[in-house]
Amino acid sequence: MRPGHYKYYIFIDELNETIKNNILKIKKPNLILNFQILKKSSFTTAKNIISFCKKYRFPFYILNDIKIAKKLNAHGVFISANNKKISLSLFSNIKFKLIGSAHNQFEYFTKLKQGCKTIMLSPIFYNNKYSQNQILNPIKFNLLSLDWKTEICALGGISNKNIKKIKITKVKSFGIKSLIYKKIKKL
Repeated sequence: MRPGHYKYYIFIDELNETIKNNILKIKKPNLILNFQILKKSSFTTAKNIISFCKKYRFPFYILNDIKIAKKLNAHGVFISANNKKISLSLFSNIKFKLIGSAHNQFEYFTKLKQGCKTIMLSPIFYNNKYSQNQILNPIKFNLLSLDWKTEICALGGISNKNIKKIKITKVKSFGIKSLIYKKIKKL
């Protein structure tokens, strides 16, 4: 799959001109907001990000909070790997897309039970959050997700230097965070 045909999930907790410009360079971005962090830092920032998403018709997801996602009319909810509680069965009348994060097979099956249609497998590349022995790299990433029946998304440590390595995986989407804060080469 060519890079221009990927679906992009962008984790965001602030909005400045560099971030806006980078997001606008990406075709059809999906934004994931950690509303708890946004609320603590500045409720105005949260409102600005949501207004930005609505202005450009970017789908946005709320991290781990279905009630806030419903209140804000979000496109869906991102369920982190350590969240084992959220289940859409409690909110069967809501039409949300659930995206989950997993680091191993056990977490993958947990996300399936939670109703996730897209599962982000992480970390594919090195980043400060994980030790070197926890990094999957593209080969382990492909082996771990070999029989997964959902849409798979690569997450973790994606940078301008290693973004081309995504091509050797079977993903149709990937998630970025730190890359959005720097000047992005054309994706």
